[in-house]
Amino acid sequence: MTTSTGIDYSVWDHIYVSDDEDETHPNVDTPSLYRMRHRTRLERMAEFQQRGEELEMNLTECKRRVEEVQRRLWELEEQEGRKDGEEEEEEERKAELNKAKAELKKQRKDEQMFEKMMEEYRREKNKLPWNVDTLSKDGFSKSVLNVKPIANEETEEEKEEKNKTFVEKHEEQIKHFGMMHRWDDSQKYLSDNPHLVCEETATYLVIMCIDLEVEEKHALMEQVAHQTITMQFILEMARSLKIDPRGCFRQFFSKIKTADKPYQDAFNDELESLKERVRGCAQVRIENAMKEFEEEERQKRLGPGGLDPVEVYESLPEEMQRGFDEKNIQMLQEAISKLDPMEGKYHMMRCIESGLWVPESGGDDDDDEENEDEEEEEEKEGGTS
Repeated sequence: MTTSTGIDYSVWDHIYVSDDEDETHPNVDTPSLYRMRHRTRLERMAEFQQRGEELEMNLTECKRRVEEVQRRLWELEEQEGRKDGEEEEEEERKAELNKAKAELKKQRKDEQMFEKMMEEYRREKNKLPWNVDTLSKDGFSKSVLNVKPIANEETEEEKEEKNKTFVEKHEEQIKHFGMMHRWDDSQKYLSDNPHLVCEETATYLVIMCIDLEVEEKHALMEQVAHQTITMQFILEMARSLKIDPRGCFRQFFSKIKTADKPYQDAFNDELESLKERVRGCAQVRIENAMKEFEEEERQKRLGPGGLDPVEVYESLPEEMQRGFDEKNIQMLQEAISKLDPMEGKYHMMRCIESGLWVPESGGDDDDDEENEDEEEEEEKEGGTS
């Protein structure tokens, strides 16, 4: 059927789409029948398509052979035209030439046969009725899923650098938020500065609590701890809802303002737990600072021999300690003379190395020389007598 506009609608005369319209016997399982028909039709279509592919492949192979034999024939004709060989060679070339011509004729005949078979296949294909599998095809297919991409896990160095950069940029704003008291003020401030709703803010607030506790500003520490728990509850709510924390902090403030007793108790328990942890961390920091200070002072006190004068003083006998306390050299010498010579020498060496006793320059050498001279004189006098 052709309309006045020149459109041929005859292509619609042979459409096989009656799988879902046929009436079947009540005893026949209709869905199974439809599946069987569909499977059979698909098998026929696959066989028909395979036959076409085989014909196309055979035709391509015939064309390749025709071109190959044609090139060989041209080469033999050029050699025949030169006629520069012996009679036997010319006869062999002539026989090969005739053989090539016969082969070319055969290949062209096969090519024409396959072309004719391909034409019949195409005509048969065009006459096939359309069905639900060939009636239409997708122009394109595209699916888009709105899924948040999985971010690569950051290394400790990257986290530390990110935290440092954030704090340097927003330190004053974080401190201001930490000093707030009322829920409404905190909500408004985060609405104006939503970038503060993050892990970096919570981390800095904890450090701020410890600093305040070390400085013995206990009331301020408790206030900042309250804001720290507020931020941690917002972040925990975001994790449970799997959304950005900047999109749920208003929901937290609405909930905490009208919170029931269990939720309020949970908030207060977390707050008290944080305070205890802060006090413990502050105490550890103070103890470490005291140890470092004492070690620095000890290093400053070390004498020329590397000994601590305080430790050396505490190890001395009481009489020597009294001599140092009263700065009485005579008493010190008497205390040393009462000791065993080796023990006295040991204590004096430790006093010199710790800086408790500073001998005069060359004093020890002069005393030793004087003692040696006295001993020599006594020996001489004893020998003379």
